[in-house]
Amino acid sequence: MPTPREVFERLSEGISEGRWEELSALYAEDTVVEHPQRPPVPTRIEGRAIVHEHFTGGLAQTLRMRRRNAVVHETTDPEVIVVEYDYSGEALNTGKTFETANIQVLRIRDGLIAGSRDYHDYFQFAAAGGSLAPLAEAVENTIPELAPLPERPPSTAAPDSPRGVFERLVYGVSDGKWDELPELYAPETQVSHPFLPNSATMKTRQELRDHFALAGELSIQLQARDLVVYESTDPEVVIGEFDYQGTTETGRPFRVSNIFVLRVRDGLIVESRDYGDHLSLAAASGRLKELISLLPEDRIPRP
Repeated sequence: MPTPREVFERLSEGISEGRWEELSALYAEDTVVEHPQRPPVPTRIEGRAIVHEHFTGGLAQTLRMRRRNAVVHETTDPEVIVVEYDYSGEALNTGKTFETANIQVLRIRDGLIAGSRDYHDYFQFAAAGGSLAPLAEAVENTIPELAPLPERPPSTAAPDSPRGVFERLVYGVSDGKWDELPELYAPETQVSHPFLPNSATMKTRQELRDHFALAGELSIQLQARDLVVYESTDPEVVIGEFDYQGTTETGRPFRVSNIFVLRVRDGLIVESRDYGDHLSLAAASGRLKELISLLPEDRIPRP
C-alpha cells in the first residue's frame, strides 16, 4: 500500500505530466476536496466522480503545470501530511507563464486521498490567464455572512512550545497586541508571505515591528477562529489552519482562510511561511487596486 508521501508524488507527477484522466483514481470514492481560499468563495468537492470532472474539465483545458521544490511535512497523525511546493506553469489561453506557491493538507487512508485541503495562488493564476479583472470584481462584490464566533478554546500547550507560540501569535493578532508580537520571533528570522506578490522576506525583529505597527494602524477588527494545528514529526515545526473573521475600517465584514508553517526554536519563531488570502482581504479593505499594482506590468488588467 502506498504511503501518504508516495500518493502525493503520484498526484503531483500526474499533474506535471498532464495525465488528467488518471488522477481521480488516487482519491477515495467518498473523498472531500476543499479549496478554502478559492475566490470569490471557498469551494468543496465531494466524491471521486466530481474530482474527475474537476481535473479533466477546467484544469486540463486551462493550465499546464510542473511541480518543483516540494517539502513534505509528515505529522504526528500518520494519515496526514502537509506539502509545500511550487508550480512553474503556463495559462493555455494566453500563453503567459507563471510561478506560484502552493500548500496542501492531505489525509491518506488505505492508500487513497480521503480528504484534501488545497491552497493555491489564485491571484497569479487569474493574472496569467487574463481573468483577473472579472475575478477581482467578483471578489469585491462578494460580502460574506459571518457566523457567530465560537468561544476561544483554552490552550493546553506549553507557552514556549511550537503549538503554544503559534497560538500566542494567532490570538495575539486577534487581541491587537501589536507591540508584543515581534517578541515571539527570534532576533534573526525568516518570515515570508508566498501569496503576496513581490513581498520581501522579513529577517529582523525591527522589520516585524514595522510590519505589525502598520497592521495596527489599519483599524481592522478581527478574531481568529477554527484553529487546527498539525504537529510535525520534526519537533520544531508546526502547521496551523485558521480563519480570520472581522470587519475592516470601512465596516465591511470579511472572513479569510490562512495556513501558516512555523519553525520554533527555543520558544522563538525562526522561520514562518504565512499563506494568507490577500486577495479577499484587499477587496474587503478597499485596497484591491493597490494589490494588483504589485503584479508585473504585463499582468495588470487594463480598462
